[in-house]
Amino acid sequence: MAKHIDMVVKQAVLEDVKNGMKVSEAAVKHGVTSNAIYLWLKAQADNTGTSSLEVAKLRRENMELKELVGLFALEKKRAEKNTKGA
Repeated sequence: MAKHIDMVVKQAVLEDVKNGMKVSEAAVKHGVTSNAIYLWLKAQADNTGTSSLEVAKLRRENMELKELVGLFALEKKRAEKNTKGA
């Protein structure tokens, strides 16, 4: 029989995932199964067919890409500074 999950816990789990936490991490943190989270996310899919999980993954990827761009910009700036100083 399925364990009943309190709505407050369910909302906290979904909020964590929407904010970029991995499903597996949220499952451990809140004591629920990853499968349950995936079912909740699927049920929450909006009219465009984009699920909260997809949005969270895209946000996480976007953040990682922004960090990489920042690192490359910093490297470029340092290289330009070293070239001018030589």
